[in-house]
Amino acid sequence: MTAAEIDAAQALRYRVFYDEMKARPTPEMARLRRDFDDFDAVCEHLLVLDRRRGEGPGGIVGTYRLIRRQAAAKIGRFYSAAEYDITPLIDYPGEILELGRSCIEKDARNTATMQMLWRGIALYIYHFDIKVMFGCPSFPGTDPAQHAQAFSYLHHHHLAPPEIRARALASRYVKMDTLAPGSYDERKAMARVPPLIKGYLRLGGFVGDGAVIDPQFNTTDVFIIVKTELVTEKYIRHYERGIRDQDG
Repeated sequence: MTAAEIDAAQALRYRVFYDEMKARPTPEMARLRRDFDDFDAVCEHLLVLDRRRGEGPGGIVGTYRLIRRQAAAKIGRFYSAAEYDITPLIDYPGEILELGRSCIEKDARNTATMQMLWRGIALYIYHFDIKVMFGCPSFPGTDPAQHAQAFSYLHHHHLAPPEIRARALASRYVKMDTLAPGSYDERKAMARVPPLIKGYLRLGGFVGDGAVIDPQFNTTDVFIIVKTELVTEKYIRHYERGIRDQDG
């Protein structure tokens, strides 16, 4: 990973999070038009490149930030620990992976780009024998009431089992199950869940207890946990099928 590639990823993040989603940059971020923090120096950056747009940094259209235990140790914590008590994940046996800063260039938001990101994550999980991955994907805006149906649905149907359940810090905790089961249309509720979170759920993902308002990013975050067996099995089956097809 070159410095120019990291710089291009940070520029992409700025365009998506600050220009498009109206996050609030620091003066230094606004001057440089880059999204950055201390974790960028210790994490690994997953990049999707479209060679039609140019070689190297000029072709970057998608990115994810990947943080394993050893990277978090250099900072002293995982990024999501600022919002959630992640002790159950820290105590989980084996390697764990925090995903964050997921974004795709506006004119490259299609199935192919998303599949490339997921393929990269699946390979990474397989290579490092990751047992659990987690992160804080978000809903737009800082008014949780706008997402009452979706939050209630997620809490009622996808709450993580206690042994891997992160909980929003008491000072930031936003109750998710504000609507009683059966009092809302579950199909409409699921339709209001952002695509990235739906993707995690399709992989058998769970949500943590409580949402968190993130004023800087103009979002309301939820905690997602995915045991990785399904991710790697799905990818390996796809890969083996491709090999068989090539062998004819």
